[in-house]
Amino acid sequence: MAAVQEYDCIVIGAGVQGSFTAHQLAKNNKNTLLLEQFILPHTRGSSHGQTRIIRKAYEQNIYTHMMEECYKLWAQLETDAGVQLYRQTGLLLMGPQNNHSYKQFKKNLQNNKVPMVLLNNDIFSQQIPYMNLPDGYEALVDLTAGVLYADRAIKAVQEQFQKLGGVIRDKEMVTDIKPGPVVTVSTSACVYRTKSIVITAGPWANKLLTHTGLQLPLQVVKINVCYWKEKVPSLYSLKQGFPCFILTEGEDSNHDIYGLPSNEYPGLVKICYHMGKETDPDQRDKQTDRSDIDILQRFIRRCLPGLVPEPAVVESCMYTRSLIVTVLTL
Repeated sequence: MAAVQEYDCIVIGAGVQGSFTAHQLAKNNKNTLLLEQFILPHTRGSSHGQTRIIRKAYEQNIYTHMMEECYKLWAQLETDAGVQLYRQTGLLLMGPQNNHSYKQFKKNLQNNKVPMVLLNNDIFSQQIPYMNLPDGYEALVDLTAGVLYADRAIKAVQEQFQKLGGVIRDKEMVTDIKPGPVVTVSTSACVYRTKSIVITAGPWANKLLTHTGLQLPLQVVKINVCYWKEKVPSLYSLKQGFPCFILTEGEDSNHDIYGLPSNEYPGLVKICYHMGKETDPDQRDKQTDRSDIDILQRFIRRCLPGLVPEPAVVESCMYTRSLIVTVLTL
């Protein structure tokens, strides 16, 4: 075992949250260590994959408002790293006319004066060919939205972190955390001491927190990340101007369905259900529930006739959800 090493701050978990947190600490002249239990890069957490949607369309006004600063921070990282991380595509948002979620999305965009376009059925057919708008649904486009290149972004921010003097140690699983005025962090390879620690371990957060005597109301779910084959190549591609999209809860599902234009795998469109089944992060491959895929197949048959309604590729991702219990007094 190597000698004890000291840092101003230690961040545990080198996904998107941990990597950007470590970067900000290093920018503020903190001697920072970023720990990751797996070899980087890896596909076992929540931040892997080539693409994610970035948008200002949210039900919660706080997110719509905070995205103003987020876009600026992404642009700054692009400049610093000299790498394209964002591509504007627009976000097509669809929902039942009287659906609360859809109306809240629309209200927040309007209240925050986000550039948007409302689509009636005729305009929808002209602007979004090869996609059917369900009867009784409305649609709008958040013009500021687009695709973030996720893997590229994490690599870029980690490189910027290291340029600022930050240290990354991957394949180091944390085995113990001893709280106190000075925190002692033991890993499979070393012992570290710090005055500040940030845990950004996502699905493994509560496992780490057991060392501190704390537990949070967290639920880990496994998402099936599905890619669907185009019947005609490039029909739903970035080159053809097909946007990202979200279908709010409605006839097909109790949760949102979202999609991104074909890009990651040539000829395959990424379409997923925004919910999954509870899982143990260390046993996620044993969780084989396909109920979300059944929902997606019904949606694709009805709304995306240019896709083969059977996933060509199924990967996985984990969401870590905060469970909030509301007590009602009658």
